[in-house]
Amino acid sequence: MYFKIPLFDLNFDEKEEKAILNTLRSNWISTGPKCLEFEKLFASMLNVKYAISLCNSTSALHLALIILGIGAADEVITPSLTFVATDNAIRYVNAKPVFCDIKSNADLTIDPKKIEELINSKTKAIMVMHYGGFACDMDDIIRIGQKYNLKVVEDACHGPLSEYKGKKLGTIGDIGCFSFFSNKNISTGEGGMLVTDNEKYYERAKLLRSHGMTTLSYERAKGHSSQYDVVELGYNYRMDDIRASIGIIQLKKLKKDLIKRAQVRKWYEEELASIENIIIPFKEKKEFSSNYIFPIILKKSNEEKRNYVRRKLHEKGIQTSVHYPAVHKFSIYKNYNYDLPITEYVKDNEITLPMYSNLTKDNIHYIALSLKAVL
Repeated sequence: MYFKIPLFDLNFDEKEEKAILNTLRSNWISTGPKCLEFEKLFASMLNVKYAISLCNSTSALHLALIILGIGAADEVITPSLTFVATDNAIRYVNAKPVFCDIKSNADLTIDPKKIEELINSKTKAIMVMHYGGFACDMDDIIRIGQKYNLKVVEDACHGPLSEYKGKKLGTIGDIGCFSFFSNKNISTGEGGMLVTDNEKYYERAKLLRSHGMTTLSYERAKGHSSQYDVVELGYNYRMDDIRASIGIIQLKKLKKDLIKRAQVRKWYEEELASIENIIIPFKEKKEFSSNYIFPIILKKSNEEKRNYVRRKLHEKGIQTSVHYPAVHKFSIYKNYNYDLPITEYVKDNEITLPMYSNLTKDNIHYIALSLKAVL
């Protein structure tokens, strides 16, 4: 279906094309110099010591839990209002996800007060997700982690360069994880990054990323080593230099893109202010955000009404989405019984409107008029 205003738009031009071509001509396309350059640039922009490029963010989340020692019989407190990869990673290490509700219809991040209520002797970690690029209450979450000796993993896939009290998201807990999927702020098609200030975590991530091998092919090709050992059961979670070359260009564009997105969000807030029967989440948040998506919540509504509104907007050429179906409602998690009233209301009544830097004020005006007419 053709949409006059799509949900998102790739921030690509001839620079990405040139970067790919240069990498192809270098005769090194697997993990190599471009991955190292991408990692160093990413770490520098986040002011974090270590960054390791990976094939996707799911692998980053998985490795984070392994590195932090989370395993069978352990429990990890996590939101249900997230993409399923956040919680699947917990299952990968045979731990149990314990689903926690969000704060409110106006703040779709995990609720620290409810986190503390869920802690027991089996709890070993908290995995937060910074929804839409807006920060969770990290002061309280870190305090809870320290109080109960729990590790904190940040799913910061929505939030490259987003901030919380001057710190970049993903750098506040023990380990941060990022996504470079096609519709993210930084896009390499597929890809992810794990960041940390802990050298031991970084070295183990490097080992696990590539089959538990002590040296990579690129290092051996450069004569740094002619042999290798396999010291741990690892994975094939490497990024390749083709994607890393795209990521380098995307990183260099990121700050300018996010400034434009902030303007788009401002236009949305102005245009939607007169619509009384919607909530604009994070309206009171003033810290710098990636504005990955623009969600709204319908008041006094239900799933049928929400779907009707989306269908009518699609007829007007405006593409929308839903972020997200609640994970605890999926069939694979049907035995995980949790009472999450705010999450369940949001999953039935949230609509994600188009958000990308090339949207114009006229585009936002048209979306607002269309939404008002439908409601």
